[in-house]
Amino acid sequence: MDLAYNIEETLEEKFINDFCSRLYKLKKEKNYNGLTFLCIGTDKITGDCFGPLVGTKLTQYLKEYNIFNINVYGTLERPINYENFGKELLKIEKENSCLIVIDAALSKKENIGKIYVSNEKTVLGKVLNKNKFEIGDISIKAVVGKDLKIAKYNFISLQNISLNFIMNLADAVTNGICEVIKYY
Repeated sequence: MDLAYNIEETLEEKFINDFCSRLYKLKKEKNYNGLTFLCIGTDKITGDCFGPLVGTKLTQYLKEYNIFNINVYGTLERPINYENFGKELLKIEKENSCLIVIDAALSKKENIGKIYVSNEKTVLGKVLNKNKFEIGDISIKAVVGKDLKIAKYNFISLQNISLNFIMNLADAVTNGICEVIKYY
């Protein structure tokens, strides 16, 4: 069952609890060497920069605290999106780590601002009607806007989302992840 959290309530605490329980359950079931975060998106579209923002913030945290057993792919400097993720996937597949995919999502209006944590794979390319790829052990998705069901309109919608809104979602997810990996 997917759990969703609204940014107005204690989003960070609920996100931390759900992410932590899913991560530790997977750790018990599978023999992973570490964690890999794949932060999907681009810095060229405001609504789609959620993943790279989290990747950048997470990378800064790991450097600051000298944590080296966690890999992060996808930052504002080196974004990973639908077109180029195949190259990085080859590197990631060689690692025996729990793959956590972080991405922006579109959904119903009432879900905007919610963050979903799931043990299901992330489907890349779904909203823009491209070939779909399924990837990941855990997916973290922030609903940044309404799914208008037409790729062209979804693309326009993603371009017109408030950067402040995206930054708040990215901060909540990054802070939650950092809290969990302190004890991993």
